[in-house]
Amino acid sequence: MKIDGLIKSPGGPLAPDNKAKAQPTTARAPAGDASKVDLSPLSSSLGKAEAAIASTPVIDQARVDEIRQAISEGRFKVDASRIADGLINSVREMLDAQTTRP
Repeated sequence: MKIDGLIKSPGGPLAPDNKAKAQPTTARAPAGDASKVDLSPLSSSLGKAEAAIASTPVIDQARVDEIRQAISEGRFKVDASRIADGLINSVREMLDAQTTRP
């Protein structure tokens, strides 16, 4: 049995010089300014919103100072029923979230 260098396929034998045609070619970008990118107005607005959020402090230091001053002066009053209602509501939300999961 003689084995030659040809591979037989349904379309006929592939000779070594035809293999180059089967390899993928690389796409070339059109000549021009490749560093320019156009963004939609919505993406530009999103960028501005992200910058505004990033510059906003997480802690309202003025409010913290106000509460600290009220505590030190004895003016800060704790509303236990409001705290209890908030805790009950948060537990209800957690339970609702667990029962609605698939």
